[in-house]
Amino acid sequence: MVNTEKFSSRLNKILEYYDISAASFADKIEVGRSSISHILSGRNKPSLDFVMKVVKNFPEVELYWLLNGKGKFPSTPESKSKTQSENREQEKTSSVPTRENQISETIKEVPTSFPPNRSGKQIQKIVIFYTDGSFEAFEN
Repeated sequence: MVNTEKFSSRLNKILEYYDISAASFADKIEVGRSSISHILSGRNKPSLDFVMKVVKNFPEVELYWLLNGKGKFPSTPESKSKTQSENREQEKTSSVPTRENQISETIKEVPTSFPPNRSGKQIQKIVIFYTDGSFEAFEN
């Protein structure tokens, strides 16, 4: 049986080691942010799926250590694991497209001709929603 309080302290050690927030950790292992919050607070016990996602995405975390606290963390020497995490960060930043590339790609995707307005209707308002929760409204 997993001791929830001790499990949450081991989870905190992982967050500190990788220097990431609970939200980015949740995003990395593809679970809901509330799941991390509930596990860290002791409200919920970790599911098998949760534990397996942690072990899969963070190779320095040993399964037995995560569940029982026996063994060691990180499982590889610190210099090697730090280098691996730095390499992962570089991969992330190199795979992220630059703003200029995104703009030029967007411009290429915009159609140059629009179908004729056969209904006689006029556009009153256009609202654009962004992924960060903000929006812009354009009115005629």
